[in-house]
Amino acid sequence: MSPDFLPRMRAEWLGNIRADLLSGLVVALALIPEAIAFSIIAGVDPKIGLYASFSIAVITAIVGGRPGMISAATAATAVLMVTLVRDHGLQYLLAATILAGVLQVGAGLLKLGSVMRFVSRSVMTGFVNALAILIFMAQLPELIGVPWLTYVMVAGGLAIIYLFPYVTTAIPSPLVCIIVLTAIALFFGMDLRTVGDMGELPDTLPVFLLPDIPLNLDTLMIILPYSAAVAAVGLLESLMTAQIVDDLTDTTSDKNQECIGQGVANFCTGFIGGMAGCAMIGQSMINVKSGGRGRLSCFVAGIFLLILVVVLGDIVSIIPMAALVAIMIMVSVGTFSWSSIKNLRDHPRSSSIVMLATVIVTVYTHNLAIGVLTGVLLSGIFFAGKIAQLFAVTSELSPDGRTRSYHIHGQLFFASADQFSAAFDYGEVLDRVVIDVTRAHIWDISSVAALDMAVLKFRREGAEVELKGMNEASSTIVDRLAEHDKPGAMDRLMSH
Repeated sequence: MSPDFLPRMRAEWLGNIRADLLSGLVVALALIPEAIAFSIIAGVDPKIGLYASFSIAVITAIVGGRPGMISAATAATAVLMVTLVRDHGLQYLLAATILAGVLQVGAGLLKLGSVMRFVSRSVMTGFVNALAILIFMAQLPELIGVPWLTYVMVAGGLAIIYLFPYVTTAIPSPLVCIIVLTAIALFFGMDLRTVGDMGELPDTLPVFLLPDIPLNLDTLMIILPYSAAVAAVGLLESLMTAQIVDDLTDTTSDKNQECIGQGVANFCTGFIGGMAGCAMIGQSMINVKSGGRGRLSCFVAGIFLLILVVVLGDIVSIIPMAALVAIMIMVSVGTFSWSSIKNLRDHPRSSSIVMLATVIVTVYTHNLAIGVLTGVLLSGIFFAGKIAQLFAVTSELSPDGRTRSYHIHGQLFFASADQFSAAFDYGEVLDRVVIDVTRAHIWDISSVAALDMAVLKFRREGAEVELKGMNEASSTIVDRLAEHDKPGAMDRLMSH
């Protein structure tokens, strides 16, 4: 245990008590309709999503790596379970949730949280913008075909959210929005859609249970693909949300510990009848904007959620959905990076393409993993293209005309291998060829193969070839993979 562990834990749990308590209550209220909706998406009872949100929030608050981030049941994981529930039932969903947790813990122990450094800023911006759009789109069912009073209430809720902070910031404006709109709806007897209309709230505490499934290889083969997908998507969304909260709060987080925390949460949740989940950017934004910063905010959100649905379910059920829709619209507006629109003109074209592609693919597929993967792949392609453009080959002929020295500049890898090969004149009659790689670096098997081909072609024409200036890393990969000094190399070249 490091010397600063206890002071750090004290600060993360008790350094922001009042704001964490209030923001946790706001988050708990906003979690209820979402957890119910995600349960419906997965094809299970509302209590499955509500129990999951309680369990995941509490456990990640304790063992997660990002204080102030909210984790619960999410749409991203719920949509992956639809087929499993339809074909095999709830018990297999619980087993898949447990296995997903094991896989996520394994990812954390293998330090896979560090892969976030390969996600570019353009992908992050696209991810944020796509989520903002998806959050707003998720509110549309509550705004289409509803009484006109709903629009009045939503507008009033937004006015409270944005104007109340000018009066005081002691109480989070989203909490005031919920209280005021609920009071107005009750006082005037408005016939509006409420939280209770989303589904029946549970009235008992969750209990420990073992999934009722056969423990054999067939079961493993059924749940493994779903568990792997849930683990990957859950970690991707959690790590990217953690990075966003890092940026918003000017703090750092332990990404590998977050992987472990998400895994432990899902593992335990499967044993109390809950579905898999991960970090939620929308709820995390609500928490941060309401003043939540510490672990206490997520912990309290989970505890309040359970109390609200089990003990105060009758009161919670009368909250008008218009209040929660107003909060989520505020979240979507605040989440969207409006400056990215202006930056489309100023930023490099490749960065703008990556950002837009991430947004379009994510919104079209409603799958964050596919959208982010698209952005990462495009970033890699554009980066490789830029590095390849920095590659050059120059040459000089000795005074006697018998030796030509080729000087390689830049990074020799798959994207520059063709340019490297095309730079040599194999038809020139020479006694000796020097390939100087002092100012170059050899990266991969493609570059080694191109080097092999150049050396063997010159030797086939009768020239002696010298490789010069290879650094230690380049020498290591060439020694291991190169063919040009091995017996029969020339025959293999001729056979091609």
